[in-house]
Amino acid sequence: MIDKIEKLLKSLESSSIEELEIEIDDLKVKAKYYRQKPTETLIVEKISETPVQQTAIQKNIPEQNKIASENIHIVKSPIVGTFYRAPSPGTEPFVKEGDFVENGQTLCIIEALKVMNEIESDAPGRIVKILVKDGQPVEFDQPLFEIEKV
Repeated sequence: MIDKIEKLLKSLESSSIEELEIEIDDLKVKAKYYRQKPTETLIVEKISETPVQQTAIQKNIPEQNKIASENIHIVKSPIVGTFYRAPSPGTEPFVKEGDFVENGQTLCIIEALKVMNEIESDAPGRIVKILVKDGQPVEFDQPLFEIEKV
């Protein structure tokens, strides 16, 4: 079933379809294909799972949604997937704690259905804390980075 979904999502690249929802049993997947930027990005969001799985996932997300200071900006995951700090294994991470970043600078990659999605900073500042470990699964809207605004 995953192979069929992957093929369908791959076909979005050459079509004019910008949004697609798939619902099979207890799984609902919503895909949006953004074409505004010079590099195209496929965003895949898992909408629902069985109630038991949803409860288990929600318990695993730390209470990091609270902002300690007005000067701290939280970068959250726009999709469900696997978090990677570097472009490939064995290479330097995109950013480290203490690094200064600009608006639009790549912070990490989130892999969703074998599609690598670059996650960019939406605020300039200094990386105070990286909240996710390399290779860890992440959920939609899960905090990834704390950035101290400049």
